[in-house]
Amino acid sequence: MAFYFPNASNPFTVMKKILATLSVILIVQGCASRAPSISDYDPLDEFGPMLAAASEEGNIALLCGDTDWPEAQPESLPITGSDLWQRLRSGFSLNLDIDNARITAERNWLIRNPQYIERVTTRAQRYLYHIVERAEAKQVPLEMALLPVVESAFDPFAYSHGRASGPWQFIPSTGKAFGLNQDYWYDGRRDILASTDAALEYLSRLAKRFDGDWELALAAYNSGGGTVSKAIRRNQQQQRPTDYWNLQLPRETRAYVPKLIAISQIVRDPERYGVTTLQPIANTPYFAVVDTGGQLDLQLAADMSGTDVQEIYYLNAGYSRWSTPPAGPHRLLVPYSRASALEQKLASLPAEKRLRWQQYTIASGDTLGGIAKRFNTTIDALRQSNNLRGNTIVAGRQLLIPQPAANAEAYRLSADNRLEAKQNQAPPGRSKTEYRVQSGDSLWTISRGHNVGTQELAKWNGMAPGDTLSVGRKLVIWSKPNAVAAAPVVDRPEMVRRVHYSVRRGDSLHRIANRFNLSVSQIASWNKLNTSRYLRPGQQLTLYVDVRHAP
Repeated sequence: MAFYFPNASNPFTVMKKILATLSVILIVQGCASRAPSISDYDPLDEFGPMLAAASEEGNIALLCGDTDWPEAQPESLPITGSDLWQRLRSGFSLNLDIDNARITAERNWLIRNPQYIERVTTRAQRYLYHIVERAEAKQVPLEMALLPVVESAFDPFAYSHGRASGPWQFIPSTGKAFGLNQDYWYDGRRDILASTDAALEYLSRLAKRFDGDWELALAAYNSGGGTVSKAIRRNQQQQRPTDYWNLQLPRETRAYVPKLIAISQIVRDPERYGVTTLQPIANTPYFAVVDTGGQLDLQLAADMSGTDVQEIYYLNAGYSRWSTPPAGPHRLLVPYSRASALEQKLASLPAEKRLRWQQYTIASGDTLGGIAKRFNTTIDALRQSNNLRGNTIVAGRQLLIPQPAANAEAYRLSADNRLEAKQNQAPPGRSKTEYRVQSGDSLWTISRGHNVGTQELAKWNGMAPGDTLSVGRKLVIWSKPNAVAAAPVVDRPEMVRRVHYSVRRGDSLHRIANRFNLSVSQIASWNKLNTSRYLRPGQQLTLYVDVRHAP
């Protein structure tokens, strides 16, 4: 998010404050999104917000989408004639001649960080041709094709603190509203085909809602249509202009449109801004879609197509495990030049050879759910593989269980292996502890019990602070040496009480935190507060208080 000081009258003073602290913030802050409260919505806002993955305090989402694992480089395609950037420029239709302090700040950051532009445009080579094709088909301004730069830095595995995922950063509920299924095997929010169509449809509906104003549509895409509508009504009541630039919006949303305009200005005329790291992209398809006809092991697909398995994962990021999903989609994206080889080999491959199978003899007391958990699969997959209609199984009979054809290293971009890589990233000077989630646990109680922050605990474990925990889940905790643990709330969850507190005149977050033996960051996290803003008398806060230490 960019800084927003609502009481600052001089934007250049604001920028001075931003630049003075930006370098520190970019180091300590991760990828985060503001989660709008229910009051942000109105009855006409049928889909709710799609949250942007934005650096918590930085000028642009530059740290988001940086992977925690080795990144496969896309294939280089020959450039003949005009490249894809030229095609993109011809479809720009936003006002890119506008300039103000907000846009200048975002553009200057990009100019000073050419390595970011190089990294992001290199990633874009896989996906941008398809996105441009779909944007043209939907007749939307082609600046929208650059929105994944702002949202995810073109990393299909990006996941924000607001629980937004994929290149277009859909939160779970909005993803489901647009048909992006999410289950053990597949997450449509990371699927470049499905998520691109969903995002462009969402943007088109928002533009229609705001009478063709794409700046307002973008603001609504970031913070919710209700938030923007309320800001418009507030300005109308005050007889003020109702365009995007004059609305009082959340600070992340105030930076959101400037980010897209800034990157679009650079793409339109990189020479004007001295940018030489805009990687050329061929104006030809990067990938082709191959019908698999059923479930297929991803390592086997890589071998048959002559493609590195990491490349297969980056093109098919919606697939969370070691194969395509049992229930579909039954398709695979491969580099365009490799599609024919894969299709030919699939045509001659018997169905039973598409996966490796293990025979398991059902023991007394076994359940289908227990077997699925033991072999890291799902009940539905076992039913489908063994032609079962229900959950009834008989001891002594055999089940066919699909298994990966290669070792775990081959599938290191699967969801489990990406999580393990993240959990094993050791922060400097910390020691590792493994913790199994117990009944009644939450990220907050666990973080209190181990004297770590809730946000850092979530980050270590590839979660958002608001994610729920399942009993038995393994968490990794990186503790400071000789750290003194906080009150053992983990062992006594019955001592924690939810308290509704009404802010009094003269209260501050620090004063309330001291009164209830809490931290400012905890109160801010529970109530989604901006710690740089003042509390209002009468404002309602939710606190989780250890009654042994309550005032």
